[in-house]
Amino acid sequence: MGLNYKHIGRRIREERIRTGMSQEKLAELADSSPQYISHIENARKKSSLEMIVRIANALDVSVDQLLSENLSGSQYKCDAELSRLISGCSNYERRVILDIALATRYSLEENRWIIHTEKS
Repeated sequence: MGLNYKHIGRRIREERIRTGMSQEKLAELADSSPQYISHIENARKKSSLEMIVRIANALDVSVDQLLSENLSGSQYKCDAELSRLISGCSNYERRVILDIALATRYSLEENRWIIHTEKS
């Protein structure tokens, strides 16, 4: 199975736009040219791993966020989606989301017996 460069390019474009960054600025930060960034975003060129890492660093995202649609397994996709969810949040917003997630996890664990009772 090869990499889907259309997906990678789309994720790079999404993250670049989310941060309000131009192709020119991304190219500068990733030590590349705006034309090459455009080619990567439109899947006209296959990016090297080194360039994907430089782009991820420039966008302040993890490489797996850019590659998430190429990863198999729902956990990777879920982790990537959670990363995208909180990437634009302030520290306060991240703390609130964490508190909600912890409360949900606690409730799921405390009420797990209901599932076992309903199956019987």
